[in-house]
Amino acid sequence: MAKILVVDDKEMMRDSVATILGRRGHAVVSAVGGDMAIAKLMEKKPDAVVTDLQMPGMSGIELLAEIRKIDEDLPVILMTAYATVATAVEAMREGAFDYVTKPFSGDELAIAVDRAIEHGRLRKENQVLRAAAAPAGREVDGKDMVGAGPVMTDLRERLARIADSHGTVLISGESGTGKEVAARAIHAASPRADAPFLAINCAALSASLLESELFGHEKGAFTGADKLRKGRFELADGGTLLLDEISEIPPELQAKLLRVLQERTFERVGSSTTQTVDVRLVATTNRDLSSEVDAGRFRGDLFFRLNVLPIEMPALRERTEDVEALSAHFFESVAAREGRSPKKLAPDAVSAMGEYAWPGNVRELQNICERAAVLATTDEIPASLIAPWLGADSGSAAAIGGVQVGLSSSTTEVKSEPGTEQSGKVWLACNGELTLADIERETIVATLRQNEGHRQRSARDLGIGVRTLGLKLKKWKDEQIVEADL
Repeated sequence: MAKILVVDDKEMMRDSVATILGRRGHAVVSAVGGDMAIAKLMEKKPDAVVTDLQMPGMSGIELLAEIRKIDEDLPVILMTAYATVATAVEAMREGAFDYVTKPFSGDELAIAVDRAIEHGRLRKENQVLRAAAAPAGREVDGKDMVGAGPVMTDLRERLARIADSHGTVLISGESGTGKEVAARAIHAASPRADAPFLAINCAALSASLLESELFGHEKGAFTGADKLRKGRFELADGGTLLLDEISEIPPELQAKLLRVLQERTFERVGSSTTQTVDVRLVATTNRDLSSEVDAGRFRGDLFFRLNVLPIEMPALRERTEDVEALSAHFFESVAAREGRSPKKLAPDAVSAMGEYAWPGNVRELQNICERAAVLATTDEIPASLIAPWLGADSGSAAAIGGVQVGLSSSTTEVKSEPGTEQSGKVWLACNGELTLADIERETIVATLRQNEGHRQRSARDLGIGVRTLGLKLKKWKDEQIVEADL
């Protein structure tokens, strides 16, 4: 069923068109003139518009021009008398989808409307696909919630209950725990599953670009804005929008985001026209947002609006019983991509991976499985292959990416692993008890110092991305835990 806006100053014609389209299963919204039509357009978000050409006040062509300022893709069908067919054809050159000549049959109008609806659907689908394929969004399979242990069982049950609602969701957890996978699983199991799911990484874009990506912009709104562009909120209407790393959203955009959550309205950049939107918001963060509020870096009112349905993603070290199942899943993914038979872990490898602390969580496990699948010379992967990537002694050492971390009572120093270029040992001063977070931080700082502050080399040695390294450093500098010049 589609929603059709019918515009005509004559009540009899409006009722006749509404009856024809209603019999086809469409919902009809009526307007007596252009001004009312624009108001209904912003409020009701129709899938197509059917308007008379000759109307007092605002004509059909003038209405078409106003609609094009708001939505370049909304299909508009003109109803015209025979004497004004030439005008209707000219209107099509200006962006109308089609026209019907009075008097017209019910089938003629219904066929034109069905074609317009399909055209509009394809245009929107194309825009959504382009937005989903943009660098700001990552392809993640929302169905892949792997694991059968008690932690994952409880998480699945919680996600299923949340999916049935339309409330805002805040997913928190360490990097690599699968926050985006959980967000996609919520959407896939929700009543919005057939509507768009779009994602945007708030840390990857500047403030001005992020505003344009979220809310869209008008033609000429700023230098380089050569055409109207719809934002993610508009494209995700009726569906779900994921704001990844919400803690990184600039303060000047936090107020605008708060308004969307409170009132479900927004304006494109460069426009004063208010639009209504129905989007379920899912936000993710690897920070403690309540601490960010206390520090003055995040709005408290926005935090409370986001924290309606909170989810804490468990770290992999809290569910090591799922390591074997996750590994099998990743080996199958690599095999499908490469056109090979999947590898599997030897029993000693399963044991070694089950005892590892996994500071990089599921993402680190995925990387190790892919590396092992490529480098292994046998179908069964032994512990000897993966041991250098996990650390030699799980009781006194952990690993951050490709760097082995050990504890000693001496001063902090970095020792390169003999015969390797991308891995090393970092021995940390152990003056008291160190938490895993302390080990991670000291390892990263020591590696940066070893590489004389070169972030790309340090990220390579640590086995993490440069952006991940930058985000961690920014967080620690903001908290004044590490030196500002690192």
